[in-house]
Amino acid sequence: MLFSKPAPQVPERKGEAAEGELLAEASGEPPDAASSSRSCRGAAEGGGLSTEQPFIKLSQEEYGEHHSSIMHCRVDCSGRRVASLDVDGVIKVWSFNPIMQTKATIMSNGVGTVRLYDTDAKKNLYEMNIDETHPRILSLACSPSGSSFVCSAAALSRPGGLDSAALSRPGGLDSAGLSRPGGLDSAGLSRPGGLDSASRFPAPVSGQLLLWDTKTVKQQLQFSLEPEPVAVNCTAFNHNGNLLVTGAADGVIRLFDMQRYESVMSWRAHDGEVYSVEFSYDENTVFSIGEDGKFIQWNIHRCGVQQSEQLLPQEATGPFVLSGYSGYKQVQVPRGRLFAFDSEGQHILTCSSSGGLIYRLTNGEPALKSMLSLGGHKAPVVTVDWCSAVDCGTCLTASMDGKIKLSTLLAQKS
Repeated sequence: MLFSKPAPQVPERKGEAAEGELLAEASGEPPDAASSSRSCRGAAEGGGLSTEQPFIKLSQEEYGEHHSSIMHCRVDCSGRRVASLDVDGVIKVWSFNPIMQTKATIMSNGVGTVRLYDTDAKKNLYEMNIDETHPRILSLACSPSGSSFVCSAAALSRPGGLDSAALSRPGGLDSAGLSRPGGLDSAGLSRPGGLDSASRFPAPVSGQLLLWDTKTVKQQLQFSLEPEPVAVNCTAFNHNGNLLVTGAADGVIRLFDMQRYESVMSWRAHDGEVYSVEFSYDENTVFSIGEDGKFIQWNIHRCGVQQSEQLLPQEATGPFVLSGYSGYKQVQVPRGRLFAFDSEGQHILTCSSSGGLIYRLTNGEPALKSMLSLGGHKAPVVTVDWCSAVDCGTCLTASMDGKIKLSTLLAQKS
């Protein structure tokens, strides 16, 4: 996704985002080392940290330009710009270093379309029409090379409105922009595994997974989704773009070889839908969160083999509920990224009812150990992202009241 830049993750809402927006950044500004170090200065908040505490929260700022619940929020690979999308279909592209400033505002204005948008020139470059039978854009992910992107589209048979997402070319917002060393090539994959044909859940919504060429703006191919076409909720590339992992409404994770454009492995991962999926730091495993509330690590050398599993609270996995006066309730199904890794892949950031929660991966039981609560929100957090630079990291947590918090962390050296 960005979104997808995505995954990628809909609410019962008054407005409906009707299309995906591809955000292209052609920024010529050089990296500002001084401004990067600026965010690392400040006094640590909330004393009493344990000796094993890996991070100190230096500061927390708020971006408040949205007026409805956030669906997606992603920081670009440079750590200098963010794209955020709300349920009314408003996309904001904004910077936060050295100052918080909105760079572009884009409105969704079509059904089943994906736009390539230049955020510096503030104009549309291209507009692509997706199959009219599958007008909901659930996820977009740009390959690390920037030469192509995948688009997940779904039918309208499920209630909850239209989804939208955003993505950018290299240098901009890119859901697959973080390089991960030690990755796995398609040649190292084990043989594809079969799917469990028995299902206790209703038939999932029909969907398509499409590959588009970024330069020609033409559809290259449609991926085969076995055993039947299904809505793909989330997508992520590995560091070199040779592998693509997806999570779908049928609870199945599929791994695609992007050199042969075919599925090399698939397995039933969750009871219910897969909401969020990501490669691990070394790309030997993938992590997923599903409708069953489980956070699971999977070995991609051995199809369908779990390495760890942990049940998460509903506030981390959704559906998210915001209660108001006179019994009013707003319910939002997960659409954005539900977890994000730090730069070394040892810690993850998840959603909670009052802010982000940081866990350490234990490689044992339990799989996660709670380390730090970022707090700061008055409404449930529905999507997160984490950008690390040098010793400082920026955690983004976005909530149902439209507020986005940027927490600056200092990593403590062990």
